[in-house]
Amino acid sequence: MAVKAVVPFLVTMLLVTGVCNTLLTKLQDMQCVENCDSQDNTKRRNFEQPVIQTLQMFIGEMGCWLVVLGLDLKRRFFSRSSPAQTLYQAIPTDDTSETSEDDQGRRPLTGWKTTVLALPACCDITGTTLMNVGLILVAASTYQMTRGALVLFVGLFSVLFLKRKLFLYHWFSLVLVVLGVAIVGLADVLFGGDKQNKNDTSQDGSHRDLKPNDQTDTLFQSLSIIATDLMTTAFHTSVVRTVIGILVIAFAQVFTATQFCLEEWILKNYALEPIYLIGWEGVFGFLVTVVAQIILHYTIGTSIKGQDGYFDANTGYRYVFNNSMIMITSVLIMVNINGFSFFGLSVTRSISATSRSIIDTCRTLFVWIISLGLGWESFKWLQVVGFGLLVYGTFLFNDLVPPIRLLMPRSQREGREARGAAGKLLPEEPIGHT
Repeated sequence: MAVKAVVPFLVTMLLVTGVCNTLLTKLQDMQCVENCDSQDNTKRRNFEQPVIQTLQMFIGEMGCWLVVLGLDLKRRFFSRSSPAQTLYQAIPTDDTSETSEDDQGRRPLTGWKTTVLALPACCDITGTTLMNVGLILVAASTYQMTRGALVLFVGLFSVLFLKRKLFLYHWFSLVLVVLGVAIVGLADVLFGGDKQNKNDTSQDGSHRDLKPNDQTDTLFQSLSIIATDLMTTAFHTSVVRTVIGILVIAFAQVFTATQFCLEEWILKNYALEPIYLIGWEGVFGFLVTVVAQIILHYTIGTSIKGQDGYFDANTGYRYVFNNSMIMITSVLIMVNINGFSFFGLSVTRSISATSRSIIDTCRTLFVWIISLGLGWESFKWLQVVGFGLLVYGTFLFNDLVPPIRLLMPRSQREGREARGAAGKLLPEEPIGHT
């Protein structure tokens, strides 16, 4: 348990790094990389590389090993009262330790068994990449609010796979979350969302001229051209872009919820410190993302002449290294992800996971306020209603606010009535009663 004086600092830093994570990624998406001097907004190209942004996240997570190394050096050189501990103490490798269990009956995660951490890493890759795509299409606050749908899928998966029991008020809270996300999306559809996206869309739906490579024209490339053309045609209005962005972000929560359930199962069954889990996920996620990026680059990214889309790695990295602002934001995102993971774990262990969910809700509010202040989007009252339902549904699901009487479990309702009856009897007793 952390010292009480340190807890406010941990909470503040978790909130700051969480807000910066969303805003820095959105700022990176808004950087112009081609035809920046053109007066025609339809010819301007912004940085749209969600796969590279996912890779940045895993590099940041691998930075957790630097934290572990720093703590290990501190124990080695500043702790004289206890023996020095090694970097991999939480992941023993000798044969005797592999069969030993801790006081909770969990075995160490050693050797080839650490590859099980590639499963949540793959879920993280898919979910993060989809969310980065969605963030390109919608405003930062809409992105953050739509992520509230995570509560729905975590609740469903905890029942299906972790065999947890949810009461009626839990299901009611999940309905409120879905309704809140729908209202947030409706607000953007009716009143417009990201101002940047409005200026980047042409009237006929074409962001760029798509032409096949005459020398390497294949059936696969032709299908890629047709699919890309259909997608760009569908993007001819900001309304459709917003709807697609919200659906993509909401769908990404399926993979994020799966990741959370897998991580909880791993931590429940294996003796592994959370910071090691993040570090190993960073390693596996980085390796899988690099391999997938190479495959996607040579199958899809280079199949269309002049098409520098999401999977064109050469063009993406050229943008990163030739644009100083993109390079700076990339470094800041990697450092920020490392801090966000560290402070998140510290808050979870020092206070509770429930408190972390409250902080994440506050993070949504700050992202919204800062986006309004920067002029990235406009104020919408309907979005306030949706955000309110999201907050109440999240708090209700985490038992931070009491449910209404009709939705309470029978035992909880009877217990409350008994306590109320006892409270009423005590003041009515005579003063001299013995």
